Amino acid sequence: MKLALISDIHSNLEALTAALEAVERFKPDELICLGDIVGYGADPGECIELVRNHTSRVIMGNHDAAVANLLQPENNFNDYALTAIHWTRSVLSDDHRDYLKTLPLEILFDDLHLVHGTPGNPGSFDYVLTTYDAEVQFTNIKGSNCFIGHTHRPGIYMERDPVDKTQPKRIINIGSVGQPRDGDPRLCFALYETKTEEVEFIRVEYDIETAATKIRTAGLPALLAERLGRGG
Repeated sequence: MKLALISDIHSNLEALTAALEAVERFKPDELICLGDIVGYGADPGECIELVRNHTSRVIMGNHDAAVANLLQPENNFNDYALTAIHWTRSVLSDDHRDYLKTLPLEILFDDLHLVHGTPGNPGSFDYVLTTYDAEVQFTNIKGSNCFIGHTHRPGIYMERDPVDKTQPKRIINIGSVGQPRDGDPRLCFALYETKTEEVEFIRVEYDIETAATKIRTAGLPALLAERLGRGG
């Protein structure tokens, strides 16, 4: 079975539309979203609708939780993110906010563990940023492979010395569709083949200028527009 996985869309309609078009060319059996549909960008409602209509499984991200009033944003976000969260709350419909509230913090299926941040405590929305962070989390993985987002940086961490001496577990960060932070402004998503366990990262260009202009027009912080072109 071939899976396509997207994450950290952050209300970037231009990026999400381009990602969905690219995903379609690969003909996956499922499209999965690992959270943060909203936040930062100017089209939260439109992005929620596309995710709801095109994906088979969706995880809750920290921005989704904050917009849905399930997480106190004042204690968990910088000023730029906080401004975007309050703005997003103000423009979303009740239906969209209710949808965000229903999203699970983790999904387990086919020997895979899907979370937004870390497998150990998905609701804490902690980060896997280093090899040490990954080593701490390997024992918390329920399955062979854990797919995450949250950092906006694609990469794969592999267990060095499996406790049970079986196949090493992996933490696979699929990167960000709507706000990459690895120095490459192109959107990023991942393909995964369950039979071979092969992972492929896909990068696609999209209309960054339109997405950035929308952010400025909405009155959101200019930094949120500027960073799209930098990829960080």
